[in-house]
Amino acid sequence: MANRASLLVVMTAVTAALTACSQPGVGEVPARAEPRSEPSTPSSTAEVPGLRVEEVARGMSHGWDIGFLPDGQVLVTQRPARIALLSSSEPGASVTEVDADLTDVFVQGEGGLMGMVVHPDFAESRRFTTCQTHMANGEPVDIRLVTWQLSDDGRSATRERDLLTGLPLTGGRHSGCRPTIADDGSLIVGTGDTAVGSVPQDRTSLGGKVLRLNLETGEPMPDNPFIDSENQNERYLLSYGHRNIQGVAIRPGSGQIFTAEHGPDKNDEVNLIQPGGNYGWDPSQGGTVDGYDESVPMTDLERFPDAVPAKWQSGETTEAVCAATFLEGEQWGALNGALVVTALKGAKVILLTLAEAGDVDSVAIPPEIQDQFGRLRAARLGPDGNLYITTTNGQDDKLLRVTPA
Repeated sequence: MANRASLLVVMTAVTAALTACSQPGVGEVPARAEPRSEPSTPSSTAEVPGLRVEEVARGMSHGWDIGFLPDGQVLVTQRPARIALLSSSEPGASVTEVDADLTDVFVQGEGGLMGMVVHPDFAESRRFTTCQTHMANGEPVDIRLVTWQLSDDGRSATRERDLLTGLPLTGGRHSGCRPTIADDGSLIVGTGDTAVGSVPQDRTSLGGKVLRLNLETGEPMPDNPFIDSENQNERYLLSYGHRNIQGVAIRPGSGQIFTAEHGPDKNDEVNLIQPGGNYGWDPSQGGTVDGYDESVPMTDLERFPDAVPAKWQSGETTEAVCAATFLEGEQWGALNGALVVTALKGAKVILLTLAEAGDVDSVAIPPEIQDQFGRLRAARLGPDGNLYITTTNGQDDKLLRVTPA
């Protein structure tokens, strides 16, 4: 009961703090945005579980994403171009490095081996797909989606094909690439703008976008909003005008796509994606300034009156939000259906309770995770209904399992 009570106290305090920020926050209305309902906290502490956090395995480096295999083993991509195979998702799991040719991965700054999805037909195909920065002759070329086939014993992986190439890469910054499989089987990919001012609003660039493609063929989905464009890149776009998307989550039962996105020095965002939507980030100010002007609003409603406002913003600070996933299952009590967002700089997990339309009703910061494990990156819900999170501190990084206490 102490854990439950403390969690409710934190939920109330955090919600109040966020709504008090002078920049748009939970329940506040950015200029020209449609009004949103004020957040509320759950009325009963009995339905809000405390959390138990356990270490599944350690000894990794910058774990970027998590993939669950049908036999109970777990894949973890690591930014320094390594793939770990964990013997299980139980505490005490052993860690084996998967032998894969990752010599072309450009590991610099925020770039390297990043997001991953395990294919739905993995039991037959043994396939998984990664996001990775690619170099040739030691120079950065692009960010690409690569499909691999894991050996029967899990000790090695063979590169099968480049699923999609040509995502911009100028260095290590804002090269994050997070893939997630939608309810219809399509691959949804959030990308960064590579810190180039013109990229987010350039619909012929794959950077600073949400992409939607066929997981098997790599082709854009036939009902994408810009599928009739003469430009091949534009056909992949689901939305544009993003800064640095690090999290993509599909809301169970609704098909709604939510993204978590880094702000510059304030206003990290959680967005509900609308097909064809412009999310208003334009550090080139319509091409009128050179370089990368980070003083512009995350959602510039003066320049783009029809831009889609965020569902949540961090306000006058940044948490460096990262992965996003939804809790699902009766064991989570009042947190069933909550959106989980990890934070790098904030070293915490942020739980957003959402209304049916996607507006934020309440915010919680579980004390069991806050400032306990350093920077947190990946978050995926396992097939057992438990939440799994990676740390990304650089050395001896961990896979954590989070369950209701």
